[in-house]
Amino acid sequence: MLWTASKIKGFAIAASDGNIGTVSDLLFDDDSWQIRWLVVETGNWLSGRKVLLPVSTLGHPNADRREFSAKLTKQQVKDSPDVDTERPVSRQMETNIYTHYGWYPYWGYGLYSGGYAYGGIMSAPLVGSTSNMRPEEEEALAAERNRNDPHLRSVDAVEGYHIRATDGEIGHVDDVLVEEVDWSIRYFVVDTKNWWPGKKVLISPRSVEQIEWRDRVVDIDVVRGTVKSSPAYDASTAVDRDYENRFNDHYGGAVPSTNANHPSASA
Repeated sequence: MLWTASKIKGFAIAASDGNIGTVSDLLFDDDSWQIRWLVVETGNWLSGRKVLLPVSTLGHPNADRREFSAKLTKQQVKDSPDVDTERPVSRQMETNIYTHYGWYPYWGYGLYSGGYAYGGIMSAPLVGSTSNMRPEEEEALAAERNRNDPHLRSVDAVEGYHIRATDGEIGHVDDVLVEEVDWSIRYFVVDTKNWWPGKKVLISPRSVEQIEWRDRVVDIDVVRGTVKSSPAYDASTAVDRDYENRFNDHYGGAVPSTNANHPSASA
């Protein structure tokens, strides 16, 4: 199942002993195109402080209540390291948070790097406590801490970026569709109204050649005509198997088909 990022934003996060806050943004890795963190506004509870929660903390979402359960207590969140969410998140910041909660980080030794569906609901596995790590795992994790900082980007910031085909601009990023199985960004929702009024289309991140962050431009390896004739996207209509087959056929089968358990998109 696909979720729009705009729908995920605003979901409440319910700890085991009360409400933590609401999702205000999602941070993704621009190498793997996977969501790594949720930015959560804690409101009056922590005097407006924002905290980062790894997606592995989430349990079942309640679509009617617009709420995710989280395998945390409010005290754990309160005691978590302070992070300036307005600045780039460094690997050291991520390490501090994972250390605080006693979990393996997603980049660790043979550890979680994706996710899986739990009962068909958006979820990801919690990983073991770092206190039980073997010496070779500790060494691998220590080495990883010294590598370059992660390529974490804000979904909120990317919305509005111009999409540029090989022969000119085609529109701007209006939203993203997130795969529930592994929290990967499966599609950009592109609004073409400034070029071709009245149509929104989907673009796969696999088409992206580069992102010019300073100029707010996403370059894709597709010509404008191919985008113009691609299947239209309607937020009120499910992105189902038939739609994805037509999408893949249109782009020459370059985009892998989705997981067999993926029935639709929730807009």
